[in-house]
Amino acid sequence: MDTKFDFGGIDAEKTVYIRQVETRTLPQEIRQQLPGVDSMYAVHDADGERLALVKERSLAFMLARQNELTPFSVH
Repeated sequence: MDTKFDFGGIDAEKTVYIRQVETRTLPQEIRQQLPGVDSMYAVHDADGERLALVKERSLAFMLARQNELTPFSVH
């Protein structure tokens, strides 16, 4: 997405986005490490760069908060 968004005072550098990803869309070297896993949760920064992949949504939010980041869920 190249659409600019006005964060309205939210510090974009401290904001991350959590979204569910299907493992079949991930690179082969990652899929090989995840036998039997159909989906994971990705943590992305405001520029869309993937920072982490975790198995559970709650873990993604916990990871963000432990790193003093503000997580938002996106679809």
